[in-house]
Amino acid sequence: MQATNWAPEHSDALRELMAKGLSHSEIAKTINERFGTNYTRNATIGRSKRMGLTGPAKPASPQRVPPQTRPPRPHRAGRAGAAAKTEPTPAIHHAEPVKLRCVGIRPRLVPLVELEAGDCRYPYGGDKDGEPITFCGHPRRKGSSYCTAHFRLTRDPGLGSERGAAPVVLRLVKAA
Repeated sequence: MQATNWAPEHSDALRELMAKGLSHSEIAKTINERFGTNYTRNATIGRSKRMGLTGPAKPASPQRVPPQTRPPRPHRAGRAGAAAKTEPTPAIHHAEPVKLRCVGIRPRLVPLVELEAGDCRYPYGGDKDGEPITFCGHPRRKGSSYCTAHFRLTRDPGLGSERGAAPVVLRLVKAA
């Protein structure tokens, strides 16, 4: 990688080659061959911008090759002689989201700033604009952020094991 300070000869060569309309890749290759340097295409772009030089003229619109048109292929059935079955695709039905709320517990509806360390953090409200969000507030289940009723509501009923959150004990192996 070259330093950002180009030698005056290199800058003159850059100016000369840009006037000829060469691309930045070709300019970098020519300068490297002539002076034994290791400039990259990006280095020539950056240097030419710092010198206020304009790049090679770009075509007004890119030349696009029109895609080749092929005649449509005849549809082949899976088995010889079998009629092709076309099954209609099922329409996508969007279901309304289900509101999960506990039936067996009456929440205390505690605001966030009044929640204590052992209170259930199951949220209520906030569904409509301007509606305040409050929380259940009943005593939490051990190892969870929710009371027992809300814990069960948020977990899959077919879940076999419920892993309790246990404190992690770290051991210092070697002092740094």
